[in-house]
Amino acid sequence: MFNPSRDDARRFFFDTWRKYRAQQPLEGLETTVLDTLLAHPEYHALLDKPGRYLERDYPPEFGETNPFLHLSMHLAIAEQLGIDQPPGIRAHYQALLEKTGDPMHAQHEIMDCLAEMIWQAQRHGTAFDPLIYFACLDKKSRKYS
Repeated sequence: MFNPSRDDARRFFFDTWRKYRAQQPLEGLETTVLDTLLAHPEYHALLDKPGRYLERDYPPEFGETNPFLHLSMHLAIAEQLGIDQPPGIRAHYQALLEKTGDPMHAQHEIMDCLAEMIWQAQRHGTAFDPLIYFACLDKKSRKYS
């Protein structure tokens, strides 16, 4: 999934969920995403209805979280942690994990900072800046001290 379309990414989540529910073997990234899917029971009913939700939009002005964006950000964070890119992200995660005691909570804190970094880059037309990312993560970590 190097550059999937919106529908391709969503089908990946639906297909992984369908295979899990049918007790079929999962492969590669499917095993990674399953942990995230299982940790988000609020999305299970949605994942059971691809025909209804594949093309649904989640405009921010309606105040709803886009579940597919949320799940995709978990995957991005898992990838970052797996390769420690940007360098130091794994240490920030470990610090948050020690303070929160919950892997999903730590990932959600990271997600807030990842979203902030992306927003800043889009707003200013710049590249992603790990300094913004890590400053946000440091602030999150201090919150638990």
